[in-house]
Amino acid sequence: METKRQQKFGRQIQKDLSDIFQKEFKMLFGNGMVTVTEVKISPDLSVARCYLSFLLIDDREAVMDQIELQNKAIRNALANRIRKQVRIIPNLVFFLDDTAAYAAKIEALFEGLVIPPAEEGDVPNRVADEID
Repeated sequence: METKRQQKFGRQIQKDLSDIFQKEFKMLFGNGMVTVTEVKISPDLSVARCYLSFLLIDDREAVMDQIELQNKAIRNALANRIRKQVRIIPNLVFFLDDTAAYAAKIEALFEGLVIPPAEEGDVPNRVADEID
């Protein structure tokens, strides 16, 4: 369980990383967009696990590789923003957040599900059973 300090620091990192990706590292994504969905901070505030979600990007793994190659530059850009607020600039570890894709897949499964309508005799009448 994260402390309030970790949560607050995580929200600040999330906000700053989102801004950095939209303004300074836009060339990594072409026409696509990146969303920093969540940032989890280690108890000693030295490691930030950043979960990223992508829109309008087909090859997510290639973009993740590019982000890993630019990790040092991204951390440097983050350091320039939060240097006066924190003692330690956290190491950034990026993960692909596929929650939206997973939810879309589940939604598609539910849409494809065919449930036949129940007939009158098939549904037990619980009220009648409880009275008897």
